[in-house]
Amino acid sequence: MEMSSGLNSVVRDMSLAPQGRLKMDWARQHMPVMNRIREEFATERPLAGQKVAISLHLEAKTACLAELLRDAGAEVAITGSNPLSTKDDVAAALAESGVTVFAKYDPTPEEYKEHLIMTLETQPDLIIDDGGDLVTILHSERPDLLQQVKGGCEETTTGILRLRSLEKTGDLQFPMIAVNDAYSKFLFDNRYGTGQSVWDGINRATNLVVAGKTVVVVGYGWCGRGVAMRAEGLGARVIVTEVDPIKATEAHMDGFAVMPMSDAAQVGDVFVTVTGNKKVVAEEHFALMKDGALLANAGHFDVEIDKFALEEMASSKRIVRQDITEYQMEDGRRIYLLCDGRLVNLVAGDGHPAEIMDMTFALQTLCLMYVNENFDKIGKHVLDVPYHIDEQVSIYKLESLGIRIDDLTREQEEYLASWKV
Repeated sequence: MEMSSGLNSVVRDMSLAPQGRLKMDWARQHMPVMNRIREEFATERPLAGQKVAISLHLEAKTACLAELLRDAGAEVAITGSNPLSTKDDVAAALAESGVTVFAKYDPTPEEYKEHLIMTLETQPDLIIDDGGDLVTILHSERPDLLQQVKGGCEETTTGILRLRSLEKTGDLQFPMIAVNDAYSKFLFDNRYGTGQSVWDGINRATNLVVAGKTVVVVGYGWCGRGVAMRAEGLGARVIVTEVDPIKATEAHMDGFAVMPMSDAAQVGDVFVTVTGNKKVVAEEHFALMKDGALLANAGHFDVEIDKFALEEMASSKRIVRQDITEYQMEDGRRIYLLCDGRLVNLVAGDGHPAEIMDMTFALQTLCLMYVNENFDKIGKHVLDVPYHIDEQVSIYKLESLGIRIDDLTREQEEYLASWKV
């Protein structure tokens, strides 16, 4: 583990920085909304004097967000939100640029937690979290660092569930904006970002054809919709499993087969979990799967596929390809687990496309500004993204694409505001 000079950063290898900078430059070139905000904030420096702590998947697009906040005047410290999603070259490049970094690829569980704590020990005023690890540690283990925190933003469904649990018990100590629930996030990031990046990761890991296979998508939220849509586009037969009758009906109306996992397990070739819940593919399902079944997870934590049960059931296991572990069953069947059950799109791939993260990280930036300006008025709650911020990001996106849309006339506005016909 190497310390980067002058910044107290903890990264794997600073010599990788030039390679990481190239990745960041490529991403920035395809993030016009962020670039527009950066130009404005680099002049105004609205975060001057503020400290920002970030826990996100530390790759090129995230690095662009960190540098934007740095250019807005903040002191920025960042760590990874998943042990296998940090890109060591990007971490090094970011550390070289004046951002404090505590992250490396595949740390031990102890190192991973230590990096989270080190990030919090920079005593942040504002937080950007992904999955809720920073907020959880603050509330459970380091309440001594709570007093200075004004609030922050949460990126994922998993993190929002944890935040709402804290809020429900009255224990949430500062406001957090649920960025994941913004229209400009879930309609694009969750659907088109996850949909594409999951298959980028699976295809890179396996080098197998998708067309003609039966793909089982476990969960039909916005991420599941995207995964199913892209699987269909690649020529797969798609089955959806769900516990929500409304989402199951939607999957059926979208043209997909819907059935219980116990039935789907017998016919699936590829299984992709996107639920945010634990053990949605479990021991009883492994027993039914056919030889050669591939298991991939796109949920935040590695709990959706019960890999511990899989290991207990197997007579042997071996790594057959980078990011693929083969589990040999007693009856001779082979089941393949991708990326140790962690996020397949970030472990085996590069995560969401830059154009998609451009919108999500623009939301993060503008919401963080909103919290900084209004934290003393909005209370200790989990808050929706203010609609004007959601709308502004899409306006910037359309402008970057050269797309114009209509405006309501005064007569139309008056008509919509009136109860009279």
